[in-house]
Amino acid sequence: MFHFLIGPAVGAVIGYITNDIAIRMLFRPHQPKYFMGIHIPFTPGIIPKEKSRIATSIGKAVSENLMNREVLEKSLLSDEMLSKMEAAIDEFIATQSHNNETIELFASHYLTPDDIAAMREDITNGIVKMVTTKLHDHQLGENIAHMATAHALEKTRNSLAGRLGADMLLQALAQPIEKIMAKHINEILHNNSQQMVQNLITEESDHLMKMTMSELVCSHSDQVAQIKSGIFNAYRVIITEHLPRILQDIDISAIIEQRINEMDMNEAEAIILDVMKKELRAIVWLGALLGCMMGTITSLF
Repeated sequence: MFHFLIGPAVGAVIGYITNDIAIRMLFRPHQPKYFMGIHIPFTPGIIPKEKSRIATSIGKAVSENLMNREVLEKSLLSDEMLSKMEAAIDEFIATQSHNNETIELFASHYLTPDDIAAMREDITNGIVKMVTTKLHDHQLGENIAHMATAHALEKTRNSLAGRLGADMLLQALAQPIEKIMAKHINEILHNNSQQMVQNLITEESDHLMKMTMSELVCSHSDQVAQIKSGIFNAYRVIITEHLPRILQDIDISAIIEQRINEMDMNEAEAIILDVMKKELRAIVWLGALLGCMMGTITSLF
């Protein structure tokens, strides 16, 4: 009986040890070993020896199969991802609806005072330039003069002076009066509009920055909904139209390859063993099982 137990036991021990050694030889030794100037076979281990080739293969596999445009676009535009985005935006809006911080104070959590001042100046100057350009349009003065003349004629017709024929006189003088008014209106706008708009925009900007986040959200619910929709649209455009260029510029394959090549073998070994510890241990015990089976078969013959 004892004779039949020795074979399976020895086979199991041999299978366990050989598989354990084989797995360890995947990683060790990290450097080639020599004996009396002769290179010892199987040193370094397979992974250290083929580290560069493995890095290239992993980088290529990840960029072509796991991080390509189709996979990322499908994941980033999935219903689950969009639902998470919507929930995050709704949570942010709900939080800000009870936030009594001023807009300026809220912005200071993310920007420096100089950045806030520069941003306000850029926005103000942009709006002033846009509005002033519109006010300098000669057509605007002509339109205002025409509306003013038409309004004066209408008022005159419905007044006592109109019944006495004053509207007929005003009608005859309307065209030259309109031209003179248009000229003066355009001059006024050209000479004063920039400063007036500057003062108005600056005043509104100061008022806005002193408004609390809760006031902003609650009093501009329609605009908040539009901003939310705009965020989703911008997100979709970025993913569908700009993702290929982003991936090309990032070059995921090269980044992964470089990171693996720079990685110390002790670090790489620890990562692989942490991920595959259970599977590698199963291989060792599988070797013991196969050794036990071979030992049993040998004992029977």
